[in-house]
Amino acid sequence: MVVRASLGGPRIRITVSNMLNAQPLRIGSAHVALHAGAGRIVRGTDRPVTFGGSATTVVPPGVLLLSDPVDLSIAPLVDLAVSLYLPLETGAPATHTLGLRSAYISRGDVTASEAMPDPATTLGYLWLSSVDVLAPAAAASVVALGDSITDGYGTTLDENQAWPTLLARRFATDRKTRHIAIVNQGISGNQVLRSGAGLSALARFDRDVLSRSGVKWVILLEGINDINIRGRVDGPDALTADELIAGYKQIIARAHTHGIRVIGATLTPQEGVPTYSERGETIRQAANAWIRTSGAFDAVVDFDAALRDPTRPTRLQAEFDPGDHIHPNDAGNRAMAASFDLKVFVK
Repeated sequence: MVVRASLGGPRIRITVSNMLNAQPLRIGSAHVALHAGAGRIVRGTDRPVTFGGSATTVVPPGVLLLSDPVDLSIAPLVDLAVSLYLPLETGAPATHTLGLRSAYISRGDVTASEAMPDPATTLGYLWLSSVDVLAPAAAASVVALGDSITDGYGTTLDENQAWPTLLARRFATDRKTRHIAIVNQGISGNQVLRSGAGLSALARFDRDVLSRSGVKWVILLEGINDINIRGRVDGPDALTADELIAGYKQIIARAHTHGIRVIGATLTPQEGVPTYSERGETIRQAANAWIRTSGAFDAVVDFDAALRDPTRPTRLQAEFDPGDHIHPNDAGNRAMAASFDLKVFVK
């Protein structure tokens, strides 16, 4: 599996997740190396990964397991190849389905191979939760907490065009922000209030924000799936703008409890998708007005303004629309990353 690191450093460690499975996960071997492309590693960079000094381990159900530190010097924005050998039947994997990076699967323990032999491919991350880099004390991380728009749906496979990755590139090229990492915690289909495509943002906040290393900021871009699932029609279970805003308030309060500041991102246009409705649009506009004017967030990034068609603000600009009318394409993600004022992160 291929992972892009935001920051450089002399050591790394990985985190393996078995949080959603009901049976133990046995890892027979794990390795990490610099990725050379197409499922190959850079010769001489392969390193074995241990857990409590052992090359093998068992991850109990419901657990995030940290590896031992691995001595591997990496540069900022480098791609790492993380390989796991699973010797026993695992059941359904803990998976991040939309990884947007090709991952390579072969039979047997080939974790130390320079190239995966006769591989099958997938686009998800399986059991791998994160990679940490040993960085100076001044380093910090920003968690992008969101849905498919944060996940990168609609961007080009293997091209690192999701807006959090592009924002990491901006950080790396600015002297004042090059100590800041980005953690992409987007889950396609995710909602703020209710679980479905993964646990809701409220339910996964501790796992996906508080368990990450060095978090100083959260960028919150969620709510469009709540609107499309429960905001389309009236009824006893229909979503209201006040209910969605109450969810935002919960996330802000929980973050502030841990000294984490929150950037509110306005919800982007979506007229043209089958789930679009006038009632849902009214909720989106009300939520965006609150995000912009309430003062509840520590800062605001106006993705809606960056992406909307000035002649029809309920739609994406044509140049940002890949054809599904909701997920910004590569150009749209570039516009989103460019809309941040980097001074916000160094106050």
